[in-house]
Amino acid sequence: MGGVYEQAFEVADAGADPWLPAFHAGLRGTLEAVYREHFADVLRVARRYVDGADAETITHEVFYRLLTDDGLRRNFEGGRFTAWLRQVVANAALDHLRRGRFEDGQSRPPRAAAHAAPQAAQASCADEVEAKVLIERFRRERLPPQWAGVFDARFLRQLAQREAADELGMRRSTLAYQEERIRALLREFLLAEDKP
Repeated sequence: MGGVYEQAFEVADAGADPWLPAFHAGLRGTLEAVYREHFADVLRVARRYVDGADAETITHEVFYRLLTDDGLRRNFEGGRFTAWLRQVVANAALDHLRRGRFEDGQSRPPRAAAHAAPQAAQASCADEVEAKVLIERFRRERLPPQWAGVFDARFLRQLAQREAADELGMRRSTLAYQEERIRALLREFLLAEDKP
């Protein structure tokens, strides 16, 4: 996949790479371009590990982390952006599978889970506040009230679909439909937010 990223690195070889500092800083236009250019590829990679709504959840999580996690963006130091992003997706998918096994009682929690808190602490307080404000605005401006439970269970608390459906007293297919609609609303909302 060519595009602005590989072109930027060709420029970098000539001496200047304006894209990388913009990506590290989390500039809206740059992150919007990442989302638009790489969404399909991220989803495709996620589907190598999981099916259906779980692949879309992983895709959402990866882009959410790119928006909110300065440390994650700074992990990319140059080279082939597509390869780096695919590895981020693969890691997220494997983490998702490990969480699922643990939730189903098939194994003990992965060792990496013990270190999740320090990694989460790397995000700055300002980023956390900004993310919470963004979530509240999405709830207020775009999220239909009847879907608030699904949004909370699947997107915020990240419950497995079966668990969320049981907790909410609905069929899994109904939950999956609402989740897909929420994901589309969230995508539109985030893209509108990224526009200068």
